[in-house]
Amino acid sequence: MNYTRIEISQDQLSRQSDIMERVADINARLETRPLALVDTYGCQQNEADSEKIRGMLKKMGYEMTRDEYEADVIVINTCAVREHAEQRVLGNVGALSHTKKAKPSQIICLCGCMMQEPGMADRIKNSYRHVRVVFGPHELWRFPEFLLRQLQGGKRIFETSPSDGCVTEGLPSARDSAVKAWLPVMYGCNNFCSYCIVPYVRGRERSRRAEDVLREAEELVRAGYKDITLLGQNVNSYGKDLPDGMDFSDLIAGINAIPGDFLIRFMTSHPKDAGEKLFSTMAKCDKCARHIHLPFQSGSNRVLSAMNRRYTRESYLDLIGMARSHMPDIVITSDVIVGFPGETEEEFEDTLKLVEDVKFDALFTFIFSPRTGTPAAGMPDPFTRMEKQRRFDALVALQNRISEEKHRSYIGSTTRVLIDGEEKEYLTSRTSGGRLVRLRADKSLVGTFQTVRITDSNTWALFGEIV
Repeated sequence: MNYTRIEISQDQLSRQSDIMERVADINARLETRPLALVDTYGCQQNEADSEKIRGMLKKMGYEMTRDEYEADVIVINTCAVREHAEQRVLGNVGALSHTKKAKPSQIICLCGCMMQEPGMADRIKNSYRHVRVVFGPHELWRFPEFLLRQLQGGKRIFETSPSDGCVTEGLPSARDSAVKAWLPVMYGCNNFCSYCIVPYVRGRERSRRAEDVLREAEELVRAGYKDITLLGQNVNSYGKDLPDGMDFSDLIAGINAIPGDFLIRFMTSHPKDAGEKLFSTMAKCDKCARHIHLPFQSGSNRVLSAMNRRYTRESYLDLIGMARSHMPDIVITSDVIVGFPGETEEEFEDTLKLVEDVKFDALFTFIFSPRTGTPAAGMPDPFTRMEKQRRFDALVALQNRISEEKHRSYIGSTTRVLIDGEEKEYLTSRTSGGRLVRLRADKSLVGTFQTVRITDSNTWALFGEIV
């Protein structure tokens, strides 16, 4: 697949840095420090993008707030993967007309995947006139420029031209956690699954240079981060567009060689690009988490073909066997779509059978959501929402039973966890396999690895005590 790889130049980034300084000077002259709110929908890549938006805002002199009425700047980073998320965004954006009325100087910005959908920018322009700035993921690096133009009284901004995407290095980040960090290694997608809008809104696959990824990983380890998640729409495709021959397994090995005590996680993997080298590398790398998220989407070969997934039920099961042969303790999670257009009852039963055979530790389950512009949106779909909901409920019940059984098997065992936060009366922690363990312990232990004994469990979590 041919496309033009665009790398944002140092000169272009220097101009944005100069603009950030100009905005910071403007804000420094105000009586009170201005406030900004960044609200994020969707995947971990959106979370990583929002960290960069917050980083730029802080460099421009803004403090963060969660109160939309007191914010001087509001940025909503949107998701286009499912209709439900889209409707939530539009509902919340509509409600911001009240905050804009209460604070007329407020600058409301919309960005992210949803803004790249056909017709969405025009819809915002015509129906949500309190929104001042709209831009897609490819223009995120220009955010300081857009904000300055608004502060200077400029016209509304709409930057959503179709693009294969770009690679940008050197933007500041303000991370949500001092323990866990997102580390994007590539952007975009070339798979064109028939139900998925991502390749149309995120652009083609483009990998960051290995030296840039490794340098950022080293910086994160030096800063004390203990849980580093490598991100990409399909991380297994990393390096295919680079000339040096380094693939995703090589990248894992390179990060594993960085001195320090930390975990390497990654998502999301596509089964067509996972294989022996990946699983062998994971097994050999002591810092690589014993977890893989490997979406299978359907247990029916006909449905998989209609989805353009480019693997079969049989090859998927072979991958599961291969992963477990290298790492018997590996935790495997997955995604499943229920109610893909034309999916019959028998084909849904194939999905249930696959779930029963694999016994996933957890599933992320979704009812098919048609996305305008994708092939699946125009496919005949004779089944009702009620029928799809019944199937969905059956799948969730099956997986809940399996998850509960799997979690029960942990009781009495000891395992190493990373304590990563607080939740009501508990500290939260994660095993190498990503299983949530709730503990009662002093909050000074957040950010440390501890050995715990598992004392109880339920469908969604384990409970333990520090040994």
